[in-house]
Amino acid sequence: MEHYALTGYPLGHSVSPAIHERLFALSGRSGCDYRLLSIPPEALSGEIETLSRLNGFNVTIPHKQAVIPHLSALDGSAARYGAVNTVLCRDGRTTGYNTDVTGFLKSVERLGQSFSGKRVLVLGYGGAGRMMAMEAAYQGACEVSVAARQGSLKNAEALTVEIRQKSPACRVSALAMEQVTGGYDLVVNSTPAGMYPNLGVSPLRREQLEGCGALFDAIYNPAETRLMADARALGIPVAGGMTMLVWQAAAAHEIWYGTCFQAEEIERLIAEMEDYVVRHFQESPAKEGRS
Repeated sequence: MEHYALTGYPLGHSVSPAIHERLFALSGRSGCDYRLLSIPPEALSGEIETLSRLNGFNVTIPHKQAVIPHLSALDGSAARYGAVNTVLCRDGRTTGYNTDVTGFLKSVERLGQSFSGKRVLVLGYGGAGRMMAMEAAYQGACEVSVAARQGSLKNAEALTVEIRQKSPACRVSALAMEQVTGGYDLVVNSTPAGMYPNLGVSPLRREQLEGCGALFDAIYNPAETRLMADARALGIPVAGGMTMLVWQAAAAHEIWYGTCFQAEEIERLIAEMEDYVVRHFQESPAKEGRS
């Protein structure tokens, strides 16, 4: 029997077990289980030995950075962003990876978009937003703007300094959400604005999206946020967070035991999990938004 898990705190309602169980079934691995291990921040160091006895595990908020000192090694993806969401445990060693970036790139690809030479707006500067903004610049975006609430603008500005150091060819700027105007090739939302149960909330007004080429919203519950609905009303192609969530999980399975899923399988699973969220989570607020 092989054992896998998701650790974070608080985990609350999570769709991750359902996704991973389906991925195990798709790969024909009946002898695997996947469970939730809710570990408070102050208890993480004391639980590392337990986690390392698993075959592999996923990591979500607030442990994505805190787990790094406890690992044997980091893959290049995790080192680039200073964040880990997948760990391989093998031969007494633990290696950290970042498959969130795989999910993000697959989501943008699903929109028929690329980054090279594009103007990208990232809403939010936290763990997911930081990765998305840095990856957009790394992938060749000509301009990356990081938007934050007025009171948090200094945090967005700090992120832009780091991006400039790593991708000097990219024009990078920070701006307040209220200052956003349309015309970006791609808009990416990493904020929790609009996540269930706050269904009527959006980080932007509809008119601020005018002239934008595409929108990716990292929220998966609900399947369509107010931001996504506003973009659709303007004729803008959109993709929701379930795409990212399922693809990052599939990438973890590839790391854990070398499987490779067909794109058609993942597309069906994305649709299945969007339906799963409606059936299982609309009755009770989701406390964990992205894992």
